[in-house]
Amino acid sequence: MTSSRTSGSSWTPKQNKLFEKALAKYDKDTPDRWQNIAKAVGGKSAEEVKRHYEILIEDVKHIESGKVPFPNYR
Repeated sequence: MTSSRTSGSSWTPKQNKLFEKALAKYDKDTPDRWQNIAKAVGGKSAEEVKRHYEILIEDVKHIESGKVPFPNYR
């Protein structure tokens, strides 16, 4: 059993960084956005990157609403 919330698939730190860069490059108006992001990340389907994005948005909403404390970075 995996503790990952991304429908059973895990994301490496490198994949997350590639995902962030691809999100910045391919905005919501980009045709085939999720396919392009999946190609940029590598090893993930368009559906997986879209789901990863949706989870990210939910996490941001929870943080902004005050339900999740900000991490204590040094």
